[in-house]
Amino acid sequence: MRARRAITANLGRRVNDMGCAGSETRLGTSVGSVRLRNPVLAASGTAGHGAELHAYVDLSALGGVVVKSLSAEPWPGNPPPRVHGAGPGMVNAVGLQGPGVGAWVEHELPGLRRAGATVVASIWGHTIEAYRSAADLLAGVPGITAVEVNLSCPNLDGGHLFAHDPAATAAAIEGAAGSGLPRWAKLSPNTDRLVEVAAAAREAGAEAVVVANTVLGMVVDVERSRPVLANGRGGLSGPAIHAVSVRAVWDVHAAHPDLPIVGVGGVRNAATAIELLQAGASAVEVGTATLLDPRATAKVLAGVERWLVDHGTTAAALVGRAHG
Repeated sequence: MRARRAITANLGRRVNDMGCAGSETRLGTSVGSVRLRNPVLAASGTAGHGAELHAYVDLSALGGVVVKSLSAEPWPGNPPPRVHGAGPGMVNAVGLQGPGVGAWVEHELPGLRRAGATVVASIWGHTIEAYRSAADLLAGVPGITAVEVNLSCPNLDGGHLFAHDPAATAAAIEGAAGSGLPRWAKLSPNTDRLVEVAAAAREAGAEAVVVANTVLGMVVDVERSRPVLANGRGGLSGPAIHAVSVRAVWDVHAAHPDLPIVGVGGVRNAATAIELLQAGASAVEVGTATLLDPRATAKVLAGVERWLVDHGTTAAALVGRAHG
């Protein structure tokens, strides 16, 4: 706890010393209509359903916390083993285990609110009606800033993803309108239609796209001659996919420069975060790095702030800079 308080105090002093006018700082950014205090968020799936990370990181200091994806009803996920190392990354087939939206609102959201977190709820469903049900349960619930509509988990339904099809993506985004919250469409890098799907999400009402989810992968146990995950395939994440995520963000921004993007995939330090911003993201999410170090989000944020100060620029000014 002392270490967390020291990190938070130092971060607060540095932000206050940045000398920007009014309430704006070098770190401030916007994702559609959502104004964030900084561009570093905790990613869905690795930050838990509630305030688990608050023991290590002051959640109120982050740009936001995207909670693990929720369905309308409780969901058990896939059988174990569900996680395994894969070179510089990992594969997982957790399968979106969760308590359901109602239980989350009752038991987990209050802790996030007490921690001062900017909360982004993440929802998923097997059908359009399931997306609608999950979103409707969030309508009017205080303390939620936006909803991330997860269209791209690769370890359900044999790899069939809403995010691989523009029409299915549009239908799911439209179905999630009942939350009344800004919608962010979480897309997949496992399709050559990513740019087309991003356009469909925006036309259906998404304010932003999250680019991108994990890459389909598999690890085989050579002694047993069997996949190590009970599900067989899983989602590859971590440093191993960072270049894929940069390319995906680049392609979407190049095609749709006015579409806000949240970049995710292999962010582990300031350089990888800055890279995604310059490729076209307005904010980034830190995921797998948090499983190795629960203070990773705070460290990435502190590093980004130092980089901005050293280069005399702002987070907002970096968005898409690499496109010239």
